[in-house]
Amino acid sequence: MTTRKPVHLAVYDTFADWETGHATAHLAQAGFEVRTVGPTREPVTSMGGLRVLPDLALDELRPEDSSLLILVGAGLWDTGDSLAPFARAARAFLDAGVPVAAICGATAGLAREGLLDNRAHTSAAPFYLAATGYAGGERYADVDAVTDGGLVTAGPTEPVAFAREIFRLLGAYDDKATDAWYRLFHDSDPQAYAELEEALAR
Repeated sequence: MTTRKPVHLAVYDTFADWETGHATAHLAQAGFEVRTVGPTREPVTSMGGLRVLPDLALDELRPEDSSLLILVGAGLWDTGDSLAPFARAARAFLDAGVPVAAICGATAGLAREGLLDNRAHTSAAPFYLAATGYAGGERYADVDAVTDGGLVTAGPTEPVAFAREIFRLLGAYDDKATDAWYRLFHDSDPQAYAELEEALAR
């Protein structure tokens, strides 16, 4: 069995707790180690008041050691440039052929970095990204989540669709399991639970 490289979850003060829980919990169940990356190794505090001690600092992170970089939304994305180093890290990952997933405010950080100019993408709303002055407005898609060129994007109300795109990108589950998982957690489809259990048992 091929050893899977860790998935790296970026954490910083004001990060939005709810946006990546589906993705990280089910990636861990699929056999991926999830490691947190902070601006430093000092604790950070989420929007919900949770204190997280990062596993490593951003300057220790290397694309070749990772399966995926997840950038979560945070109030800090919209109040200055303190998180810009994480957008630059996303560029390094994509340049190295390692995927990135960004949700909510993190999409604005990537827009400022120029990473959405030539990729199909989505976010909270078109005007939200337009305020960054980026050049990719024509590539904006009004859908739950988008994957293009190794980059997943989603808005803040779509953590389940965001997770589904990540599972597909990493091959975490087969198509039947992913479809059943989405119908269970997004649509509350009662039949999907049994289908998911059956798919995971194969």
